[in-house]
Amino acid sequence: MRHSIFFLFLFLLAGCRVNPYRTTNKQYKKQAKQYAQQIGETPLTTGADSVPAAPYWVGTINFNLRKPNFVIIHHTAQNSCPQTLQTFTTVRTQVSAHYVICRDGTVHHMLNDYLRAWQAGLSKWGNVTDVNSISIGIELDNDGFEPFPDVQINSLLHLLTRLKTSYGIPAANFIGHGDIAPTRKNDPSALFPWKQLADKGFGFWYGDTTGIAVPDNFNSLMALRLVGYDIRDSSAATMAFKRHFEQDTTRTWGVPDQKVLYTLYRQYQ
Repeated sequence: MRHSIFFLFLFLLAGCRVNPYRTTNKQYKKQAKQYAQQIGETPLTTGADSVPAAPYWVGTINFNLRKPNFVIIHHTAQNSCPQTLQTFTTVRTQVSAHYVICRDGTVHHMLNDYLRAWQAGLSKWGNVTDVNSISIGIELDNDGFEPFPDVQINSLLHLLTRLKTSYGIPAANFIGHGDIAPTRKNDPSALFPWKQLADKGFGFWYGDTTGIAVPDNFNSLMALRLVGYDIRDSSAATMAFKRHFEQDTTRTWGVPDQKVLYTLYRQYQ
């Protein structure tokens, strides 16, 4: 009997645990409700955009929600998961992400996948200049100088599998913050296991380049551009490429780098 009372006490104690984010969670629900009302609105004043005015409003029945087509991976550059959660629930920071994955593998889903997080900032990939509007942002709790724990990467892989399946995201569209903003960002760091992700279908990779012959007319900058990099700052673009695909942070560029780029360039064509 005493054991039963003890376990009942523990159950009630766990149920009384207070969520420290209950205030910002209420704000989240309020903002989501406001956007839901906007989505549900019929067009404004009939004929406002028409000369002559349309006699009545006609709403199409062939539509659905816009879905994300990219996944952008970050490291938090902070010291802990609680610090990052605080950052993303503070108005003055003006930054957010859809997911935060802690070092122990805990996944915090902070924003509905269909809503626009403020995670990419001023960025560009290919011809896309508003990356926030078509992407999901994932932040990994990491200060930028430490390896990523296996348990954290395992949680990431499970999440990426669901996202790729749910939204049909192409393999080439799993990229890093440093790829889309090479002059400003370097995350995730050179310690991030991109090959491990590519082996699972999240991003491209390359094989043995020993016997690769790069054509004499191969233009590295044009190849970087076709892969997706913004080459207006060629040095930043090449650094971002080497960090992602070679785990190399040096500023050199030679034949080994060209071989890797040439191999990948052919996959992106």
